[in-house]
Amino acid sequence: MEQIKIFIDKKEIKGKKGETILEVALRNNIEIPNLCYHSDVKASGSCRLCLVEVDNLLLTACNTEIKSGMKIVTSSKEIERLRKINLELIFAQHIQECQNCVWIDDCKILKLAEKYKLKRDRFKNRKKDFPIYNFGSSLSFDSSKCIDCKNCLEVCDGQEVKYLKTKGKGCMFEVRPDKTRDCIFCGQCIIHCPAGAFEATEGSKKIEKDLSDKDKHLFFQIAPAVRTSIGESFGFKPGKNLLGKMIASLYEIGADKVFDVSVGADFTTVEEAEELKQRLRKKKNLPLMTSCCPAWVRFIEKYYPQFITNLTTVKSPHIISGTLIKTYYAKEQGIDPKKIIVVSVMPCVSKKHEIENKRLKINKLKPVDYVLTTRELARLIKKKKIDFRNIKGREFDNHFGDASGSGIIFGQTGGVAVAALRTIFNKDLKIKFKEREAGVKEAEIKGIKIAIIYGTKKAAKILKKAHHYDFIEVMACPGGCVGGGGQPMPSSKVIIKERAQGIIGIDKKKKNKMSHLNPVITKYSRDKGLFHIEPSA
Repeated sequence: MEQIKIFIDKKEIKGKKGETILEVALRNNIEIPNLCYHSDVKASGSCRLCLVEVDNLLLTACNTEIKSGMKIVTSSKEIERLRKINLELIFAQHIQECQNCVWIDDCKILKLAEKYKLKRDRFKNRKKDFPIYNFGSSLSFDSSKCIDCKNCLEVCDGQEVKYLKTKGKGCMFEVRPDKTRDCIFCGQCIIHCPAGAFEATEGSKKIEKDLSDKDKHLFFQIAPAVRTSIGESFGFKPGKNLLGKMIASLYEIGADKVFDVSVGADFTTVEEAEELKQRLRKKKNLPLMTSCCPAWVRFIEKYYPQFITNLTTVKSPHIISGTLIKTYYAKEQGIDPKKIIVVSVMPCVSKKHEIENKRLKINKLKPVDYVLTTRELARLIKKKKIDFRNIKGREFDNHFGDASGSGIIFGQTGGVAVAALRTIFNKDLKIKFKEREAGVKEAEIKGIKIAIIYGTKKAAKILKKAHHYDFIEVMACPGGCVGGGGQPMPSSKVIIKERAQGIIGIDKKKKNKMSHLNPVITKYSRDKGLFHIEPSA
């Protein structure tokens, strides 16, 4: 790629053609204040905090491409004055409720306010009476916190959901949900909002109440993707496996038992592999499409219902493991299932919606009672004053045995497909996927044509030629569950990749990499009523 020489504060810097001033500056550790910028979203320059001077012109660094010989000044009295005014104007449209904000530990707005010694109430707050919108049982949008950056609009459009729309212009500009559309609860609006206007529905308060009820048994279960991301909330690098510390923290909080959702993933894998073989044999309802991502399932049900019969009937891993706890485990331990509370710790926001599906109930009981996102668990650990960095790790309750490597790789895109193929061919396959485009990969294994996709808009494009495939795996979030809407913030492609590498590293160390070789599979009857459900519109 063509190299371009520019000068930032009189220092010679080399950049690449197509890069912006801000991208080059960030890569070279040159500070330019910014707020609305996110590496995954097309820069709009809306917050205007990244103002720089180029040839006596004031430009926003986030959306100004570099040119050869460009001379850039990042700070001057005039630039700092304008940045301060712009920041004061941002506070005039942002209700400050910091204690409950997703950015409480790393808020750029507060850091910049401190840097500029800002008078936060200089201008009248024009949004103090703006409403809070609840998006089902999964997330909410406090429009009084919105700073009009439009990041949420772009990511929602990027999922081809288009649930968010705008009204008015200038000081009358407002983001609001479109009542003619349906949210899929992927939570990417949360991850990409710099102002904390979006958040998952709070679940920890109800759980804390149950913790104090001595008549109840509180069982937690942890999803694969959480173990390589939870540490980010405590100063660890992305991708580091801190499962032991997380389990120990849950016991400190008051958990009676802590289980591994990856065991449920082994059940999902075996059932899904068998279903794929049957459909291939009957040549019916192909391609088989994965259904462990509830945001993807909702996308199909709401926008492409003609493909509902293509979805696998197998329940998602945490629903299966919750079912095992409230049936087999309860019976073997002599516990009344009605007194068991199952809490899933998930990287996902849409799982909060999934557990409300009445059709998932077993013996009139929800398999999973609550979902806590990775962020919510981190907050709860801090609230309980647990020293996460120094706590000694503990192991899962081993009643259901040890998960296979296949159960672990569910946490990153491609993992579900690879796990199923390992079981079908009884081999730790080294599949070489060909990248069709960013977020879409393809492979053919012994006549089985596979596509793995993240992002529902990209999936929608593949649906137009679905008949070319036998098996399609889709995750709504970038990189799969590791990039979920419930994960720590900030999140970016680089961070998501590091989390995924952590998952892959755990799989590599596993002696058993195949779900069907997990002894727990043969120990418990694979009852269709327990592990399958027909998707419905």
